[in-house]
Amino acid sequence: MKKVEIFDPAMCCSTGVCGPVVDPELTRIASAVYSLEKKGFQIERFNLSNDTSAFVENQTVNQALADGGPDALPLVLLDGEIVKTAHYPTNEELAEWFGTAPSELQEKPRVRVSVEFGK
Repeated sequence: MKKVEIFDPAMCCSTGVCGPVVDPELTRIASAVYSLEKKGFQIERFNLSNDTSAFVENQTVNQALADGGPDALPLVLLDGEIVKTAHYPTNEELAEWFGTAPSELQEKPRVRVSVEFGK
C-alpha cells in the first residue's frame, strides 16, 4: 500500500483551516486527506509548529530543508521519496497515487462545536 506524508509549513493548527481568512488550498487538502484517511489509505500530515520531531527525524525532509529552506514546504513524500516541493499535491495526483477517483476526495470533516455560556 502506498504511503503519503505531507510536511506542512508552520501553521496555527494541524490543518491550517482556522482563523478569519482561510486559504482555499488548505481547505481542499484537508478534505482530501480526511477522505483518504476514512477510506483506510496511509496519509499523514505533519505541521512544523506542532510536529517538529517528524521534520528532524526524517533525513529526506531534513536534507530538503537544509537545501531549500522553508520555501521547500509543503513537502510531499510518496513511499519515502520526495514527489513534490513548495506545493500541495492536486486531487488528481492523490487519486492516481492511491488508485481512486478525484471526485472521492472532497468529503469535508464534520466537527462538533459546543458552546458554553458564562455562569
